[in-house]
Amino acid sequence: MENKALQRIFFDRKISRKRFLKLGVLGLAFISFNELLAKAVRAFARPEVSKGRVSKGIKGDFDLVVAKGDDPYQLTVKAIEAMGGMSRFVKENSTVLIKPNIGWDRAPEQAANTNPDVVAALVDMCFQAKAKRVNVFDRSCNEARRCYSNSGIEKIAKEHGANVFFPDSWNVVKADFLYESPMQNWPVFREAIECDTFINVPVLKHHGLTGLTISMKNLMGVCAGIRGQIHQDIGRKLVDLTDFIKPDLNVVDAFRVLRAHGPSGGDLNDVVKMKTVIAGTDAVLTDAYAADFFGEDPFSLPNIQQAKLSGFGATNISSANIKKIEL
Repeated sequence: MENKALQRIFFDRKISRKRFLKLGVLGLAFISFNELLAKAVRAFARPEVSKGRVSKGIKGDFDLVVAKGDDPYQLTVKAIEAMGGMSRFVKENSTVLIKPNIGWDRAPEQAANTNPDVVAALVDMCFQAKAKRVNVFDRSCNEARRCYSNSGIEKIAKEHGANVFFPDSWNVVKADFLYESPMQNWPVFREAIECDTFINVPVLKHHGLTGLTISMKNLMGVCAGIRGQIHQDIGRKLVDLTDFIKPDLNVVDAFRVLRAHGPSGGDLNDVVKMKTVIAGTDAVLTDAYAADFFGEDPFSLPNIQQAKLSGFGATNISSANIKKIEL
């Protein structure tokens, strides 16, 4: 009887086009709701609190690799190869998170977001290392769909096989530190914690509050909650957040560099082609080098100041083992 009733609803020639479309929309909405509900149930069934990612202690062949040349894709490939290859960081059948800056509704030429070719190279190398899944996301500052689209990152990452998505504000864990931290109980997107490998991919650029935004500040994009509150005591919060996330690899896009009016920019006159990619496993050392490369005193950055004060990471560039490559 039920089948016959459905047949009458959907195949009766008297059904109007308007009603047919309405039924179709309702059906799709029902399917989408069920998928969302299933996702929510899975999320809420898992732990709500996290001690953070566990460091794998992976080291590269060098503390830092600095690659210069005309092709951001190839610069990225050569930098990672010099660090020991992506297979050192990504294991077979693993899940990788690539975390670029997709914060702003800007085109690649405006240098407010990570260069899409750098992201594409990393996605390719992860799959070449036999990763099972490569996720790409960021919590945008401007309208997320426009940021993902106009940055060029969504299109190219999907074309290379990555899973690109908008993070869900309810799919989070609360940060639980082993020490007193102003980031205690801060909501962090679950995918940032549960990945096997975390690759941090900031763009080097000016920032009105912190002077520069590089690897450590890029990690703000894995946090839910009220972003502006992280700006209070930001040096300490960025150090603790970096310790919590423990990125396995930091790849700084310094191909196009926004020299002023960051973090969003907009004026092409503020953009300089520095044609460089910097890779390192220590986010503090990577940021210290990138700041010096930009022409700023690394210790003018509140997070580098705090890192030195806390004894977190390396801040002495002169003692680092640095490999430089010219393409």
